Amino acid sequence: MMRFLKKCLLLFFLFAVQLNQAQLKVCSWNLQNFGKSKTDSSIHFISSTIKEFDIVAIVEVVAGNGGAQAVARLADELNRTGSKWDYCISDPTTSSPGRSERYAFLWKTSKLKKIGKAWLDTNFASEIEREPFFGTFNYENHEFTLVTFHALPKGKKPETEIKYFKFYPQTYIGKTLLFCGDFNCPESHTVFGPLKKMDYKASLLKQKTTLKKECVNSDCLASEYDNIFYPSDKIELLHSGKLNFFEQYPTLQEARTISDHLPVYVELNFK
Repeated sequence: MMRFLKKCLLLFFLFAVQLNQAQLKVCSWNLQNFGKSKTDSSIHFISSTIKEFDIVAIVEVVAGNGGAQAVARLADELNRTGSKWDYCISDPTTSSPGRSERYAFLWKTSKLKKIGKAWLDTNFASEIEREPFFGTFNYENHEFTLVTFHALPKGKKPETEIKYFKFYPQTYIGKTLLFCGDFNCPESHTVFGPLKKMDYKASLLKQKTTLKKECVNSDCLASEYDNIFYPSDKIELLHSGKLNFFEQYPTLQEARTISDHLPVYVELNFK
């Protein structure tokens, strides 16, 4: 009898621990010129793809006419999926002509509460072409700051910008930072070394996340650009991956009207 009671207590304890673990589902997606060119059917498809996540960071929102409206259209579509969503949009980045963009966060209000106002970081505005967008959120009494970023194209040496990310944990000391977005650079690059030494880990390893213009022998993926970096001393990674949304389209050309990047995601526990 005593052995049975001990076993029941152990099972109850394990169940209680599982209940106390906050599981957060984060998605990051470069939606390639996300603006007025996206049709209603494209917005519906994007909504259907991301609706299961708790928070989504969008990269490459058009800075000019149509960008903010596209985010509002997406939020409206998400609100038709059965959950209440809210969103915020950054100001245009202070970039050189032709490179300015916006970012956006969308989140389920039943899961997350935004703390304060999201902001474009200006600490390294002269060193980073498109300054990253920061937003702080509370999830089941766990506060974290999501940082989304769109780096320079590979040919313009994105590592010259990414190297400044090593200063953010000290610049925002005490905050739990999650870095996500399109880095135009694989996580294996040495530029991520300083972050890794601070216990940040890449959620995706050797995973191609961009689409080729044409599939070659059924291989449709090109480069390892998109990722989510998390502080492993504060957060446990339960699962990560990418969504091969292009497989739902007859041709790669049609899929690329949505984006030339795959959405990437993580499921996390706060320690």
